[in-house]
Amino acid sequence: MGVPELLLDTVLDRAVVGYSRLGYAVRRRTWAADDPAPDALRGRVALVTGESSGLGEATATGLARLGAEVVLVVRDLGRGEQALARVRAQVPAAKVRTARCDVSDFASVREFAARESRVDVLVHNAGVLPPERRESVDGHEITFATHVLGPLLLTELLRPALRAAEDGRVIFVSSGGMYTQRLAVDDAEYRTGTYRGATAYARTKRMQVELTPVLAERWRPDGIAVHSTHPGWADTPGLADSLPAFRRLVGPALRTAAEGADTAVWLAATRPGPPPGRFWHDRRARPAHLLPGTRPPAGDPERLLRDCLAAVGR
Repeated sequence: MGVPELLLDTVLDRAVVGYSRLGYAVRRRTWAADDPAPDALRGRVALVTGESSGLGEATATGLARLGAEVVLVVRDLGRGEQALARVRAQVPAAKVRTARCDVSDFASVREFAARESRVDVLVHNAGVLPPERRESVDGHEITFATHVLGPLLLTELLRPALRAAEDGRVIFVSSGGMYTQRLAVDDAEYRTGTYRGATAYARTKRMQVELTPVLAERWRPDGIAVHSTHPGWADTPGLADSLPAFRRLVGPALRTAAEGADTAVWLAATRPGPPPGRFWHDRRARPAHLLPGTRPPAGDPERLLRDCLAAVGR
């Protein structure tokens, strides 16, 4: 990327226009046509959570196009089978199957992990934006359980399989909304203050981004690379259900689900692998903080990880 393109990219990012389909259209012109290579994931197994529609389905489709054997990890097998049919309709030769797992439920996570002996790529895409505070079956606030605790437990349980893989990769699909939040290490369960689902969502997406470099160090000795990314403003069923007013406001500027999923697919497939521990958008590492006052005190991400590991029994 030349200096003019780099400056334009930075301006788009800071102006938030980069989150729109315009930002994607401008940036993709600077990408190599053969990156990732057409068969970059041939022979590799990719697990994608939150698979039944939207970004998860688009991510699965992109991975399948690159030759991966894809496991659609879903809570609802019926909806998962419908997503599987749509993936196969777009990629007729796709090797794809469904598997049930509720990532907010630790018992479900353990049962699922015990059945999976092979994984090269793990994409944590499952998400929830509740209208009111509720807890998982294990007693944790539901966005915290779904976005942070469950993915952490699943990765820890699949660590031997990822270690055995050549170039194992773990990808957290975060959100640009996390830029508005500080790391809530002292109230990770959102027990104080007025509960707002959108805030809970953004807080736990901030946790994913802050934990990414810490987890990259934790899993680096096993040869496992950890990344986080955000999709920009993508038009998905989840957005329509959770933030209908926002969708009406910016509808024409929204990306397609495939455009939103592009960087997650790229992180899974590009060779050599990108530097681990970073936060990505449109195939470029981005700052984790844009607003004043959101940077956590030294040691807080590590403290959050210790608390999370204790919560999941690790």
